[in-house]
Amino acid sequence: MHSCEWEIENVYCSSIISSTADSKTNPENVCYPDIFLNFLNEGNGEKVPFWSSINNLLELVESVLDKENFTLEELLDEEEIIQECKALNSRLINFLRDRAQVELLLRYIVEEPPEDTENKRAFKFPFIACEIFTCEIDVIFKTLVEEDELMDLLFSFLEPNRPHSTLLAGYFSKVVVCLMLRRTVSLMNYVQAHQNVFRQLVDLIGITSIMEVLVRLVGADDHVYPNFMDVMQWLAESNLLEMIVDKLSPSSPPEVHANAAETLCAITRNAPSALATKLSSPSFVGRIFDHALEDSHSKSGLVHSLSVCISLLDPKRTVSSPFIQSIRSQHMYESHIPVNPETVGAMLPKLGKNGIYVVIDLSHHIEVVISSFGFFCQSCQI
Repeated sequence: MHSCEWEIENVYCSSIISSTADSKTNPENVCYPDIFLNFLNEGNGEKVPFWSSINNLLELVESVLDKENFTLEELLDEEEIIQECKALNSRLINFLRDRAQVELLLRYIVEEPPEDTENKRAFKFPFIACEIFTCEIDVIFKTLVEEDELMDLLFSFLEPNRPHSTLLAGYFSKVVVCLMLRRTVSLMNYVQAHQNVFRQLVDLIGITSIMEVLVRLVGADDHVYPNFMDVMQWLAESNLLEMIVDKLSPSSPPEVHANAAETLCAITRNAPSALATKLSSPSFVGRIFDHALEDSHSKSGLVHSLSVCISLLDPKRTVSSPFIQSIRSQHMYESHIPVNPETVGAMLPKLGKNGIYVVIDLSHHIEVVISSFGFFCQSCQI
């Protein structure tokens, strides 16, 4: 229960306790605080207790379920459906777990509404559908992950020939992250069997919600996988890292540079792992610098490529052990992952007169280049 609900309940209980002894035998004499009084019957101005009005709202969901024939849309239109899901209303959940209903919920999340549709279809129903999934009801997730067709429908949002609105991308991201947390093995089995998902996610990395899915996928945000090291090894053996690094190319827009760099920096902070080791290898360091040097006019590509390289050298990268993380958070222990000498060796030639120095020197029209690690200033050499 939220703190505000506790406060309301405490006020409510206090009002009953402070009522006259007669209220025990005559409940109608209880003096409810004004906060619990609603003028529901506007015709005669009769005051109805607050909790009675809440019960009336909850009964609206039940009244829909009592109908002989009702639709998912009727339920989604009721304000209290999310509360009823969280309360594990058995009648409601038994309806929502049905394959046909799960499919409809997914379609609200991944399919753009028609242009002439009403606001409920465009905004309310997708939001409620997403919230139902984020209630993390096991039987609904079970229906989803055990049907390949439903999983295909969920990930069809990533298809390149479809629109990718920021709104629906956010809903898609929330559902996938919930699956990662609650149905990890099933989700990873699906992704391993459909490796085109990697390409589609990376192609949309410029959308921040999609980037968040990638960060979770590579395990950089937290260790959600029961077989974490095996998953990292499998990811390292795939071409996922190559695809993300190549998004640092000067031909990509600035938002893609920023999100690709953030994903790569998150991987470095998750060292040691197979994926982080691969990223710090000389071949990948060279690949990153090649993108930085490819076009001296690409300020965004230069800055974000250098941000990844600095992250590789950062001695305060977070270690992977949750135990050590908890100790470091208490400032009792300082540890770092030693920098691979091969990583440094691969960077040094790129920093000389024939490398990054030339690019910065040729960019004399840029007085200050801002990066997430500070400033590159021509005149003061910071």
